[in-house]
Amino acid sequence: MEFNYTPEGVCSRRISFELDDNNIIHNVVFIGGCNGNLKAISKLVEGHEANEIINILSGNICGARKTSCADQFSKALKQALEKKAL
Repeated sequence: MEFNYTPEGVCSRRISFELDDNNIIHNVVFIGGCNGNLKAISKLVEGHEANEIINILSGNICGARKTSCADQFSKALKQALEKKAL
């Protein structure tokens, strides 16, 4: 299943990704933000289970902000898991 998420409070404007039937993450793309860092995050999370990545990235902050693109991705994953459960 493909998901799109609009992050809040960060430089990236959209996060797109897929979750397979086992909630494994695939094809993560961040639009906007720190290109190199977000490409690295996308590569690092590829093939990992969503809850594992939520636990790792949740609460990560960027500078003085109370969130980060990584934290927003964890929120996107939580939302996607909730939608899949319906």
